[in-house]
Amino acid sequence: MKHLKTILIAVALVAIGISLLFLPVRQWFLQLEGQVESLGTAGPVAVALAYVVMTVLLIPGSAITIGAGTIFGLGIGVPVVIFGANVGALCSFLLARTFLRKKVVHWAESNPKFSSLDRAIGRQGFKMVLLSRLSPAFPFTLLNYLLGLTAVRTGSYILANLFGMLPGTFLYVYIGATAGDALAGKITSSASVLQQSLRFIGLAATIAVVVVVTRMARRAMREVEGGQSNSHRPNNHASGEGPNHTTTPIDRMMLVDDPHDRRLIDNCHPSNWTNPQPRGKYNLVVVGAGTAGLVSAAGAAGLGAKAALVERTLLGGDCLTVGCVPSKGVIRASRAAFDVQDGNTFGVHLSKEPIVNFTEVMERMRRLRAGISHHDSAQRFNDLGVDVYIGSGKFVGPSTIEVDGSRLEFDRAVVATGARASEPGIPGLREAGYYTNETIFTLTELPRRIVVIGAGPIGCELAQSFQRFGSQVTLLTHGERILPKEDEDVVEILHKQMEKEGMRILCRTEVPRVEVKGREKIVMLLRDGPKENVACDAVIVAVGRTANIEGLGLEVAGVKFSRYGVEVDDRLRTTNSRIYAAGDICSRFKFTHAADAMARIVLANALFYSRRKASSLVIPWCTYTDPEIAHVGYYEKEAQAAGYQVGTLTETLDHVDRAILDGDEQGLARVHYDSKRGKVLGGTIVARHAGEMISELTLAITTGQKIGALASTIHPYPTQTEVLKRIGDTYMRQKLTPRVKAMFKKWFAWRR
Repeated sequence: MKHLKTILIAVALVAIGISLLFLPVRQWFLQLEGQVESLGTAGPVAVALAYVVMTVLLIPGSAITIGAGTIFGLGIGVPVVIFGANVGALCSFLLARTFLRKKVVHWAESNPKFSSLDRAIGRQGFKMVLLSRLSPAFPFTLLNYLLGLTAVRTGSYILANLFGMLPGTFLYVYIGATAGDALAGKITSSASVLQQSLRFIGLAATIAVVVVVTRMARRAMREVEGGQSNSHRPNNHASGEGPNHTTTPIDRMMLVDDPHDRRLIDNCHPSNWTNPQPRGKYNLVVVGAGTAGLVSAAGAAGLGAKAALVERTLLGGDCLTVGCVPSKGVIRASRAAFDVQDGNTFGVHLSKEPIVNFTEVMERMRRLRAGISHHDSAQRFNDLGVDVYIGSGKFVGPSTIEVDGSRLEFDRAVVATGARASEPGIPGLREAGYYTNETIFTLTELPRRIVVIGAGPIGCELAQSFQRFGSQVTLLTHGERILPKEDEDVVEILHKQMEKEGMRILCRTEVPRVEVKGREKIVMLLRDGPKENVACDAVIVAVGRTANIEGLGLEVAGVKFSRYGVEVDDRLRTTNSRIYAAGDICSRFKFTHAADAMARIVLANALFYSRRKASSLVIPWCTYTDPEIAHVGYYEKEAQAAGYQVGTLTETLDHVDRAILDGDEQGLARVHYDSKRGKVLGGTIVARHAGEMISELTLAITTGQKIGALASTIHPYPTQTEVLKRIGDTYMRQKLTPRVKAMFKKWFAWRR
């Protein structure tokens, strides 16, 4: 094939040469030029329309591009070709998008790798189109149709086409203009310098396309792998929702007769609240008043936009009511209980056994939570200038939301309805009764025996807390280990600590059924070894999160979604360009701080036409066990898959003075870096306050710092964060190779 292509090119060149020598090319050209000129102002229009038709019909336009330069010269030829080429390209793109795109999407739904790559192309559409237009390796006419089959947005396609075609168009028109001068007997100039310059541009663009596509493919594969790992559940039925599952009502999340919870409800879902009457179009309507929704609404109003906030249950969302706030209150109490019991290690001896009053523990949590709730209250947001609507909101059109009979017209909207605890379909579980993070904080008496199903962050945090309060906890997971995302040696530290505290941890365990016998719940286990059942007084389920998409009317609004949530591009736009999404409803990072950061991106992009990207966020996270496990950036395998040459340094806390004095020697810090450039790529910290320590690595990644910066950063002594300085010092010592050391030795000897 390679030789055949060479022969065909040679034959074509010979034919062109013979034609120029023996055929009356000059006369023909002059006749054609005369015919076009006779059309007057319609001549350029006719050529542009001819270009459109040729592009749609997949006919290469190089000849007509050169011809336009020959006939019209640079001044008119370039605009004519740019117009014709761009309109023709857009027509081809829209034809493919209209008639074939749905079939591609349908096929992609059964092919997660391609589907993930398609989304990645959509996120980087402008870059992909621009680079491919600059590269001569990609056929212009065919590429128009191929791009129409992808998720590239039309606006990005149009702009990238316009800029990407300019260099090549200018070159070909210039060649045509030069040829026209030659045929007309005028003085000519050479286009060789320009040709060579644009040839290098094309070569660079071709290489860039290959690099970008390769990285996108790798990231897409990681996304698929991450999605598959995120879908793991601790039993065969955990991935499915139970029948008739709905959002947890307020009276199951709160003790409605408790004065503290009553105070929270009055703040965040006041019974006497009167919804405002819509007056005119809103700049921004936010559906869902969790972290993402609150930040979006408050930010918009603070900037002077007319904003509305819609919430059907409690303002504040999971973070305030059933997530971060109550769980950390309980975790702090459990640490106090553990520290008292562990006092002998530090020479602190009690005259009698300490007593954990679980009722007081939970009352303290509810009191503190109620105090914090004012910050998320309906009245506060009303005072900020936000129109607060308490009720169920649903889209009734592409730019309209209905709330209890009132219709809210909007220029832009944000879906921020979050996620809820997944309900596994284990036979007998619903009949036996169970808790999730949404209902566990209503407890006032400590269960004597607890089974926790699910060993992710929520499961591990709750399991350790209740074990420290005095419950006998059995933690179950169908995976090979707890916290499957984290490094194996990191997890082993926590695993040993929890077992040391008396917890029973069973990995590779399925739960085929739960039964009730008298006052006991019997959790049947399916695992290697003899058949076993575990009797308990309470079951806690922590098997993941399910997006809150029901009842929103997303279909009517033209917003695409799946059981995993709302689909967005890298700028957090949904398939309806007027509607954005933020937080757990659309992100794999289901953290309060991630929702906050995404809401800020939405504000910039929705209200100010910015182009901020969610992929640019550096998001740390922390599992608040004891010790805590915090992470940011890449894991080692992820960094390798992304094409980095990865170096990894690990320092244990048993060499850090403050950790030794605190009795926290079992922790560690690990940093991954680009061994070529030295930039920090990611890191993990295991320590009692790892969540406080990880921010130094987060800042290093965000600002593109090199790992050596950890060595030059001065840390207070003694602190556990000095472990990061030790990593920086280790890296700097590695740079002192034997050869460099020998050179220094000679230098110092010469100076003596």
